[in-house]
Amino acid sequence: MQIRSNDTPAQYRPLTILGLETSCDETAAALVRLDMQGQAHILSDQIYSQIDEHALYGGVVPEIAARAHVGVLDTLIARAMKDAGLEFCDLDGIAATTGPGLVGGVMVGMMCAKAIALAQGLPFLSINHLEGHALSPLLARQDGKTLEFPYLLLLVSGGHTQLLKVEGLGQYTRLGSTIDDALGEAFDKSAKIMGLGFPGGPALERAARKGDPVRFSLPRPLKGKPGCDFSFSGLKSAVRRCWETVQIKDDKARADLSAAFQVAVADVLTDRTNNAMDEFAKAHEQKKTLPKTLPKTLVVAGGVAANAYLRDQLERTATARGFAFMAPPLRLCTDNGAMIAHAGALRLSAGQSDDLNISARPRWPLDEQAAKAHPASGYGRKGPKS
Repeated sequence: MQIRSNDTPAQYRPLTILGLETSCDETAAALVRLDMQGQAHILSDQIYSQIDEHALYGGVVPEIAARAHVGVLDTLIARAMKDAGLEFCDLDGIAATTGPGLVGGVMVGMMCAKAIALAQGLPFLSINHLEGHALSPLLARQDGKTLEFPYLLLLVSGGHTQLLKVEGLGQYTRLGSTIDDALGEAFDKSAKIMGLGFPGGPALERAARKGDPVRFSLPRPLKGKPGCDFSFSGLKSAVRRCWETVQIKDDKARADLSAAFQVAVADVLTDRTNNAMDEFAKAHEQKKTLPKTLPKTLVVAGGVAANAYLRDQLERTATARGFAFMAPPLRLCTDNGAMIAHAGALRLSAGQSDDLNISARPRWPLDEQAAKAHPASGYGRKGPKS
């Protein structure tokens, strides 16, 4: 998908970047090429999921995740290079997630990328995992649509739930975030409460398709309140209380409670996003930075954006408000190396690179100023689900 904004140069120098992602429980390596028009092309995208390693524990165990990254990353890189038909001498730079996330896993990918960059004399690009998600819609071609800055982003994943204005590369303003649990964490823990298995988010979505959403009454935290913040801790606790009162804990009960949870989440997301759309439209009308001919766009990204029901409800909300709606393909919603390589290519194209002395950052918000008001934001996913 082509990048266009008022300050974007008409042409780019073609760049090929290797991107590594190891911030949680997916090990990923990908090659992305940015052509002279700024169009990104995924040359190879390799992902190893650690589901089997963590299933016994019902959640991600940081130490196990880090060891698994060490065990497979070299193989994934070799596979990605072979799949793309490239050698290291064909690369223009190496990008790696350096935060936020589980610091042990982050360090595996970061140190590997630094080693390759040093050995090959290539630029190293330190990428914020959240920026990878924030820019991922620009990486995908969707029915000929072109996504332009600025756009409103709902970022929902296992460790993050935020609403942001994305005005350009490195230009992110957070409008709201979770004050307690991330939505992906609430999905996983609710699924664990009902014994749906791991990973919990997809399992709960599958169960909800067969459920009756009105059998159980669940709260809608912060719905109807001013602002764009989220809260999911109370909803998760309500799921636990409902499940404890169920006399026959069968598949029907699991499906019904899953459906009730999913509908409650959709109500909260659409309510808070409506508030964010108000702020987004008002801010850009005042600044006159959004041309009248350019449609306002709501983008949803992150692992939870793979949930089909939530995508549908958000699209309906956006359409009703006169916003275009976009979301990355499902493969680019969950953690992947392509989004990291893509962000690295954009940064290198803008003349940026990073010192090899840079450190891993387990906490790294996109909007540093907003983080002071929301200390829980910008964190990586926590360890085993409880």
